[in-house]
Amino acid sequence: MKITGVETFHVKPRWIFVKVTTDEGITGWGECDLEGYNLVTAAAVDSLKDTIIGQDPRNIEYLYKVMYASGFYRAGGAVYSAISGIEQALWDIKGKWLNVPVWQLLGGKSRDRIRMYAHICGNIDYTERDEQECRDLLVENAKIKVKKGFKSLKTPFLCPCRHIETPAMVTRFVERIAKIREAIGDDIDLAVDFHGRVSPAMAPWLCRELEPYGLMFIEEPVLPENVDVMAKIARMTTIPIATGERKFTTFEYREVLEKQAATVLQPDVCHAGGISQVMKIAAMGENYYCSLAPHNPLGPLALAACLQIDTVIPNFTAQEHPTMEEGWDLGAVYLKKPFEIVDGYIEIPQGPGLGVEVDEDGIKENSYDGRWGTPTAFFKDDNSFAQW
Repeated sequence: MKITGVETFHVKPRWIFVKVTTDEGITGWGECDLEGYNLVTAAAVDSLKDTIIGQDPRNIEYLYKVMYASGFYRAGGAVYSAISGIEQALWDIKGKWLNVPVWQLLGGKSRDRIRMYAHICGNIDYTERDEQECRDLLVENAKIKVKKGFKSLKTPFLCPCRHIETPAMVTRFVERIAKIREAIGDDIDLAVDFHGRVSPAMAPWLCRELEPYGLMFIEEPVLPENVDVMAKIARMTTIPIATGERKFTTFEYREVLEKQAATVLQPDVCHAGGISQVMKIAAMGENYYCSLAPHNPLGPLALAACLQIDTVIPNFTAQEHPTMEEGWDLGAVYLKKPFEIVDGYIEIPQGPGLGVEVDEDGIKENSYDGRWGTPTAFFKDDNSFAQW
């Protein structure tokens, strides 16, 4: 079997689907996305295709290495994301060729269904509403998600945040979490995503104030580049620390684990090199008693790839899911049979490959130019830059 073509499709709201074709008529699908750099990522896919066309798609580890390391300079974020989408498609092809789900090839199942965690931020624009209104909307959204059956939720941090903030800001945010916890009760997991917006000066203070609310984890309490700082924060709080959405290679995860900067790892199958590399990250984490809550704010093909991993790894906690009202993230308009979440869980995919059948008409009808529509910058009250 030989690879004959590689194509990308920009689809709404902001995703890139990757299609890999073969001379035997088997087609594989994957998804890649680098938030804010989709046009660059799609160009990277195009630049990689000459490397793999004519190759056997079943030699996944070999082709990964060729794409990642054949140049003198190693792949950066956009290229690594491009590799991730192609690699998922290769697994899809191999599973279809063998007529088995990818999870069977990865080691078989460790569980019978996949626990999902929902975003409760909805489409709230924090910059246009006062704190009381934001709090009320988040509480109401949390109650709606629980009513739909979700057992795990995540809420964002206030933005923007100054390097040194006031006690009033800390009180406002802690009261927000307190109200959400009060509304959902103690039987529901609740995580908080700081999104790297908080300085090392403020993070310990906020973590200490949030400890009474029994959080599942705090995500990116500080920016992820300086692992030593994150490790220091981790040692100062009883709340589990999570990181990984902005980590790419296993080498980056090695540093996180060796410095014990986090106990929850969040690799993104669309950024971290694809399915095989996330499996390696999971195995590395298991040696440090770390669990995985894979990052995925993206589309249905990314979800399909995540579910293959979630089914297999023993140290799985919960799968991130953006919970869009339109259902696009579950495959509405893009899959012939969209995923369903029942009581906060998704059943393990049983179809060959990634277990989904893509609706190419839906892709054509919902294509767009690939330009990023989400704000890429926030500003403080003095108009200086704030972390997004």
